[in-house]
Amino acid sequence: MKILFIGDIVGKPGRDAVKRLVPELRREFGLDMVIANAENSSGGSGITNKTSEELFSSQVDVLTSGDHIWKKREIVELIAAEKRILRPANYPKGSPGAGWGVFETAAGKKVGVICVLGRVFLEPVDCPFRACDQAIESVKKETNIIIVDIHAEATSEKVALGWYLTGKVSAVLGTHTHIQTADEKILQPGTAYITDAGMTGPYDSVIGRRIEDVLHRFITSMPVKFEVAEDNIQLHGVILDIDDNSGRAGSVERIQRKMPAV
Repeated sequence: MKILFIGDIVGKPGRDAVKRLVPELRREFGLDMVIANAENSSGGSGITNKTSEELFSSQVDVLTSGDHIWKKREIVELIAAEKRILRPANYPKGSPGAGWGVFETAAGKKVGVICVLGRVFLEPVDCPFRACDQAIESVKKETNIIIVDIHAEATSEKVALGWYLTGKVSAVLGTHTHIQTADEKILQPGTAYITDAGMTGPYDSVIGRRIEDVLHRFITSMPVKFEVAEDNIQLHGVILDIDDNSGRAGSVERIQRKMPAV
């Protein structure tokens, strides 16, 4: 089974990249499923009904998220109804929506997807390690193919979760920092890992925001609205090759595609 995982989608430029490139990537690699982190897909922060539908119509199957999941008010009702959007599993009990789910490919194969939020330098939430244990116990009843999105700031926390889950899941994939790392590997006995899958959006920017806005803030320490940049739009992520039965990953390949000029 081949799965594409797309790094953080930022604003309209990121959604445009998904719309243009995902159908091509599905054909080129014979993809069975596409998973994307979409917590920055609406105006650079949050998810709305309109932006989620745009991504689903662009052949994305499941949307994960992170610390910006609650930025848009409508997400509370949306995530309760739309099972294909996941919030971090380690938000406190009673939070709307779900932190994991099992989804079917067009061929009827089941894939478990888990989303967790790191705690280092981020808001205090429940333990992501224990949340993964709980989610895996539930998902394993239906499938051995399990993809984990660890949305975290600290490299150490992501690496630690990779080692903690090796052999228990198919892949542990980092998001949040918007810079693709070059440490993709297979942790034995068959768990794909990368510290950060990267960003899908404008790369002539400061992690997706207009350069001049961010420089103004750094230089003057004055508040400024960070607008989404527009230039050099790229899609970054990883392609996983996973055994259908055992759930073990055979390979993980970084991907970087520039959106063609209109």
